[in-house]
Amino acid sequence: MSVKSKKRPSVDIDTLTLTLRPENNPGFLLWQVTNLWQRCQRSKLDEIGITHVQFILLAGLAWLDQREGPVNQSRLAQFCKTDPMMTSQVVRTLEGQGLLERTRHPTDGRARHLQLTTSGAKLLNEAMPMVLETDADFFRALAEDQAVLIDALRRLWHAAQAGPAAKR
Repeated sequence: MSVKSKKRPSVDIDTLTLTLRPENNPGFLLWQVTNLWQRCQRSKLDEIGITHVQFILLAGLAWLDQREGPVNQSRLAQFCKTDPMMTSQVVRTLEGQGLLERTRHPTDGRARHLQLTTSGAKLLNEAMPMVLETDADFFRALAEDQAVLIDALRRLWHAAQAGPAAKR
């Protein structure tokens, strides 16, 4: 039996090298490091039965509730920079777990007011030191350069907020 050899599609190898080599592309390196960091956070938060996204939304809800008062789902997604549809799904999951409740929003009849339950606040208080400890462990290699990293990430964040991608 003969195997017909198929000609490979042509790909620009020089551009591919610039795209996928971490030492050549900061976006690819950031993506890889982010995945490693998320894996660490996921592993730690698994101990208490929540995902990192659930933690972010619970923490964002607590922050906004303390600072702004009643929070709706749209405001939570905007604040946490999460996809609105994904936020909706995670909020429903958190509600089902008894970690937050949705009630009629006091000023917007179409919206629902999100509020942590006692169980949600307890879990968040348990999760916060875990997340901070995981961050400290993960970023320990940058102990002396952490302020530089934070400054660089802040500049990227602000530039992205002002750029064309922010309007999508």
